[in-house]
Amino acid sequence: MSANTKKIVIVAVVALVLFFLITRPTESAAVVRDALGWLRDGAEAIVTFVRSLFS
Repeated sequence: MSANTKKIVIVAVVALVLFFLITRPTESAAVVRDALGWLRDGAEAIVTFVRSLFS
């Protein structure tokens, strides 16, 4: 992928995210909340795994 194509894709993704943030803020917040929940659950699972290895 060339540098110009990469820049165009990044600008398009940022524009799409901003569009959804502006037009549907409540739904956007729910998506971010869900994503953070998944990340938290994944981190907790990794911590539990590492603790069980060294217990």
